[in-house]
Amino acid sequence: MKSRASLLFIAALAVSGCANDATVRPADDAKQHAHHHGAETKGVCADANASPSNQCAETISAAFDGNGVLWITWVNNDHVYVQSSDDKGLSFTSPVMVNAAAEKIEAKGEYRPKIKPDAKGNIYLTWTLKLEGKHSGHIRFSRSTDGGEHFSAPVTVNDNLDIISHRFDSMAIGKNGEIFIAWLDARDVEAAKKAGQKFEGSSLYYSWSDDGGQHFYPNKRIATHTCQCCRLDTAIAPDNTPVITWRHVFEGGVRDHALVKFNDWNTPGDTHRLGQDNWKIDACPHHGPGLSISESGIYHAVWFSNSPTNQGLFYAYSADAGRHFSTPVNFGKAGSGHPHVLAVGSRVNVVWQEFDGTNNVIKLMKSADDGKSWSKPEVIAQTAKTGDQPFLVTDGEKIYLSWKAQQQDYRLKPVAE
Repeated sequence: MKSRASLLFIAALAVSGCANDATVRPADDAKQHAHHHGAETKGVCADANASPSNQCAETISAAFDGNGVLWITWVNNDHVYVQSSDDKGLSFTSPVMVNAAAEKIEAKGEYRPKIKPDAKGNIYLTWTLKLEGKHSGHIRFSRSTDGGEHFSAPVTVNDNLDIISHRFDSMAIGKNGEIFIAWLDARDVEAAKKAGQKFEGSSLYYSWSDDGGQHFYPNKRIATHTCQCCRLDTAIAPDNTPVITWRHVFEGGVRDHALVKFNDWNTPGDTHRLGQDNWKIDACPHHGPGLSISESGIYHAVWFSNSPTNQGLFYAYSADAGRHFSTPVNFGKAGSGHPHVLAVGSRVNVVWQEFDGTNNVIKLMKSADDGKSWSKPEVIAQTAKTGDQPFLVTDGEKIYLSWKAQQQDYRLKPVAE
């Protein structure tokens, strides 16, 4: 039976010298754009009665739908908002409020609302509701079936409702509109405590829907002993099954990465080790992996390590559904972080962030042969400000950098044809 559920960067182009960067501008009466700077912007962002603005958001998530429309989501004053752009980020529709009732929402760093359109024009959102307990939260879900004009009342996807940690969610949409949501969950940690047992790390749980988010199947566990505060990433394989990667706590306290390809939507497959960094650390690294799967079935993964032998950022690919990975390519320098990978056909792009002593910079490297060889890294944006983390999105043809500087407009920058 189904249960009813429910840094950096990012630089103004004037700073980076990239003349092709898009800025938000007014297009017609239905479009909105506000220029607030410095103290004025800070004042507006602190005013709960002011009009919502994505300038006030610490994080912005983005995705293109099948018609090339860009969708973004962000948080302002305890509400999730959605906007869309049909001109590649040059202008945006007015913000649409998702949750009518205000609620405390985690929206910084790896905590961020996620947005995913499906092939039929539905828009799906997840976010973390912040609870009273330390690091506690619930995974929330809402959907729009009318092109983003209205959103359903939020529901909680985790069916364990204890005031414990349910966080770092990741969402993927199947080819038939299936909705897959996974997250880190502390229910097994609490059960072990009650039994007087030790439990290292956390657990990885998931739920999914096959009716457009009207109902979700009961939660199921994918793995125990996962790193409790590193992001997850998910993708859909060519055979329309979910694939998920995370930082795992292996025997001996080694916190390297693992990957599971599902046999079907109800059955997680075997756990495979993504890298052999052997990073033994009795703490949380706060760095999770990134994953993208090409149409031909090549798995592309990126991650961070600081083990005695492997330090920095790494990339590897798998041609056998994640059972084995290529020898990792080490890129980035000391202080690098948040790598993100996106594959479109045989083209693979990786972005990450670095601090050069003065500026926060975003770097990009490209491959045209499924990750077998790579271009020299190049700086594509920089700023002296702090900001959000870099992501790559695609409209099916071009690949774009998605980023936002502190108290500036969201920006979209094409990086590859």
